[in-house]
Amino acid sequence: MTASEMPLYYSADYTLGAHGFDTTRKAAWVADSLADRPIAGANLVAPEPLTVEQLTDVHDPNYVDAVRTGVPRFLAESQGFPWDPGLWQMVIASNGGAVAAARSALATRSVAGSLSSGLHHAKRSHGTGFCTFNGLALAVRAAQQAGAERVLIIDLDAHCGGGTHELLAQDPRVSQLDVAVNPFDFYSASGDWTLDLVDDPARYLPTIERRLRERAPGRDAPDLVLYNAGMDPFEDCAIGGLRGITAEMLIRRERLVFDWCREASVPVAFVLAGGYAAAQAAQAQLVGLHRATIEAAGGAFVDL
Repeated sequence: MTASEMPLYYSADYTLGAHGFDTTRKAAWVADSLADRPIAGANLVAPEPLTVEQLTDVHDPNYVDAVRTGVPRFLAESQGFPWDPGLWQMVIASNGGAVAAARSALATRSVAGSLSSGLHHAKRSHGTGFCTFNGLALAVRAAQQAGAERVLIIDLDAHCGGGTHELLAQDPRVSQLDVAVNPFDFYSASGDWTLDLVDDPARYLPTIERRLRERAPGRDAPDLVLYNAGMDPFEDCAIGGLRGITAEMLIRRERLVFDWCREASVPVAFVLAGGYAAAQAAQAQLVGLHRATIEAAGGAFVDL
């Protein structure tokens, strides 16, 4: 395969929710940038939206129904923004992208991505932290149904992935490498689930490098890596950023992750996690950071 064949899942439905917020809008910003300035290895493909049955593999049926109907409203809005009829179509499309990327990467033993977020804070019976349904957990379940016996989640969002931990930590086939810079959604990690909370920017990349070295695959290599590529550790990000983590460091981080996957010959599916265009971090700068993930993935694709 060539780099030009890497699927990147996206549809306009990713932004159907009426609430205007980075999490519900930035997929379109990145897609527009790709139309203007294409990246080798990124072919936009519309995913199939998820069904109620797929969602209830991970989430409580009553919660799923609340998001679909808006009733009860407190549950439908538990992720933190107002419910409207477009929310349902938005979340089944964007989580469908995470699932499609996982299935594609596993089937082709290569790389695929989605412009959606991993939504790693969403719990079984409610949303939280701007996350409605947990795309990482849904992608893991889809990969397992497609034959994956071991899945490694690499979560480099600024915030801890407590929702994913609640949903999957009891499954011995799943492990997580989580390096965060903000304690939101903290959890107690154990065994093959590691959580590092970094408060010194000088320790950020070395911590990720060390954790990746510890995961050097042997006989127990994962069948799939799911990478939650957050850009909210960026020093100018108002929600989660750590002063001293620069754009250059985050670009180096992306190369670290995809180089590790390539060298280990492990398929990888990635999603674009946190990142917020506050006054300090302009929209164009945020889009550029997320494009760095796609660029690094395209480079890994050629050699996997």
